[in-house]
Amino acid sequence: MDLSEVEQRIRMLIFDADEAAEVSEHFRIVQKLGEGTYGKVYKAISRTTNEVFALKRIPIQQSEYGVPAATIREVSLLKECDHPNVIRLYEVLSKEHARYLVFEFMDMDLRTYLTRNGAFKDLTGLKNAAWQCIRGIHHCHSIRILHRDLKPHNVLVDVTGSRFKLADFGLARAFSVQMRALTQEVVSLWYRAPEILMGERKYASPTDIWSLGCIVAEMATGQVLFPGDSQIDTLFRIFRMLGTPSEEVWPGVSTLREFTLEFPKWSRAGLVDVRAKAPALGPDGLDLVDQCLKYNVAERASARHLLQHRFFENFVIAT
Repeated sequence: MDLSEVEQRIRMLIFDADEAAEVSEHFRIVQKLGEGTYGKVYKAISRTTNEVFALKRIPIQQSEYGVPAATIREVSLLKECDHPNVIRLYEVLSKEHARYLVFEFMDMDLRTYLTRNGAFKDLTGLKNAAWQCIRGIHHCHSIRILHRDLKPHNVLVDVTGSRFKLADFGLARAFSVQMRALTQEVVSLWYRAPEILMGERKYASPTDIWSLGCIVAEMATGQVLFPGDSQIDTLFRIFRMLGTPSEEVWPGVSTLREFTLEFPKWSRAGLVDVRAKAPALGPDGLDLVDQCLKYNVAERASARHLLQHRFFENFVIAT
């Protein structure tokens, strides 16, 4: 069996006959990288330049409304995001059966990286990774874009170049100074801010900052910070660490739909477990995480302030 026959068989395993013909004109499919709610992602090599790309395939539902709204949002918002720490969308191919989003290729996601390599033990590496993630979300917020699904799976890593980029903007939204009601079905449960878990529908950039704090802690420890198996379990894990919220520490909490006076009363323990598991963070790194995990969104640090945090003092990161 020659190489062309092998390629054809691979394509037929991935797509049906019509779809294989659609994509084979432009790309040689190497492997499937992953699958999400709205499509599958493949490693693909351009037939004209031999460059490697990530190819996201979104099927078109002929009987409904065509391209999913999430895909339209993802494309439109990514076109606004031209930044080294946000994944680059090169082009969109429109075919009969599907739309293909052509992204720059990265080695793996942060979840895979941590699974293979463990936590960041090197302070320089930890600062570099945290800085790039914060810088990416700072850019998004500066042009009024909420990511709304920050998690290690959506942070992509170029291992050789030590580059980190935010990806998967399918749940992202543009926002304005005047907050409006938004859905609560956002952000993977472990990285979801407590205000959303408690029923708040008017939220903005601080929700992304909470997720960032969880991610930085996970980078340093190699373990998920709040691995709840349900919404209430996640809330209780947060309460055990940060204390059961009250009006004193979180003005307005008692008005939220999911609040109840029957919540168990836990005192604030702080980041004791994170400190024990992540010596590389040090006092400054712990404070940075703590600034992300404030109940009161008015007290939660912005991405701009996080970039100015003393954790990054005297640390030069290549751009």
